[in-house]
Formats: sequence, C-alpha cells, structure tokens
Amino acid sequence: MSKEETETEPQEIQEETEVINEEAEAEAEAVENEFDLLQNELAALKDKYARVHADFDNIKKRLEREKYTAVEYANEKFAKDMIPVLDALDGAMKSVEGEADKAELFDKLKEGIELTHKSFLTQLEKHGVTLVSHDEPFDPNIHNAIQTMDSEEVESGQIVQTFQTGYKYKSRPLREAMVIVAN
Repeated sequence: MSKEETETEPQEIQEETEVINEEAEAEAEAVENEFDLLQNELAALKDKYARVHADFDNIKKRLEREKYTAVEYANEKFAKDMIPVLDALDGAMKSVEGEADKAELFDKLKEGIELTHKSFLTQLEKHGVTLVSHDEPFDPNIHNAIQTMDSEEVESGQIVQTFQTGYKYKSRPLREAMVIVAN
C-alpha cells in the first residue's frame, strides 16, 4: 500500500463517519420532532378528554335535576284540572244558601252534585282513570267478590250487584270493584 492510499483511507473513514453522524443527528432530530408532536397531541387529547368528561358530568347532573323536578311536579296538570271540580262544589254549596223552598233547594243541590260528579269523572278520564264497568264479566284482577248468591237472572260466575265501584288507571287497577257474584 502506498502512502497516499493509507492517508486517504482515514480521510474517507472520517468523511463516512461524518456522514453517518449527520444522518444519525438528522434522524435523532426527526425522532425528537415526532416525539414533541406526539407529546403535543397527547396533551391536546388529554385536554379534550377532560372537557368532554366535564361536559358529561354537567349533563348528567342537569338531567338528574330535571328528573327530580319532573317527578315532583308530575301531578301539576292533574291538580289544575281538579280546580273546576272544586268550583262546581263551591257553586253547589252557594246555591243552597238563599231562602227558598226546600224542594227547590233539594233540586238545586241534586243538580249541583250531579254536575260536579260528571265534571269529576270527565277530568279523571282525561287523565286515564276509568270506571270498572258493571257489565263486565267477573275478573279477579279488577273485581273483589265479597259475597256469592243464587241468581236465576245471571249465569254462575257473573256479577249480580256492585257494592263499590272500581277504578283503573289506563290498564292497571287502582281499586278493585267490590261485587256480589252469582253461584
């Protein structure tokens, strides 16, 4: 090997080393830049998560408050609809205050009670409360047989007489009808 060849080899090696070092530094810088970008993205996602979580908690709390308010005031419409019934009762009571014939007072009072009863039933029906029909066949889900009796007019197991009217709310019984059933 000649002297020139031996001198160029270390120089080539040094140049190659510098190129490799430059490439390594560039790659390290690229990795560092990518790491910084990923850290920024992670910080942004953490912030977004915290905001979404806080929004979810706020919505959850608001819905809880609205639910409790709705339950607390659920009967408000029903209560408002009962006010005219009270007005009708007040009117019936006022109608008998004057000086009049007893028969006339009785007729006014009877008419006032009938109108109030009709108004009350109308308001109940408006809210899904209905009477258990007296003509229905006996159903142990909505009727309570308090007595049985022999009857030639109706078949065995049919309702002969109703002692107390039953009521349903939509399809659920509120109060069973108390009835006498034929043997």
